Amino acid sequence: MPASDRFNINSQLEHLQAKYVGTGHADQNRFEWAVNINRDSYASYIGRHPMLAYIAISENESIGRERYNFMQKMLLPCGPPPERDED
Repeated sequence: MPASDRFNINSQLEHLQAKYVGTGHADQNRFEWAVNINRDSYASYIGRHPMLAYIAISENESIGRERYNFMQKMLLPCGPPPERDED
């Protein structure tokens, strides 16, 4: 693979990472990646009424209650963040 192809691929990846937050970056840890994935999923469920209605029916709750629950889960979707080592 020529160096110009690698530079082009890296610049495209950097452009995508700058444009879309959920694509991640080299300094992102597993916890941050999981939080982004879960928040994107909850936002998708809230934004798509048929999906929200399906989930509400399956859990025997109202659509408004499910929307509220998903918004609450978006605050800490994976629990509290892990403690970081200060080096």
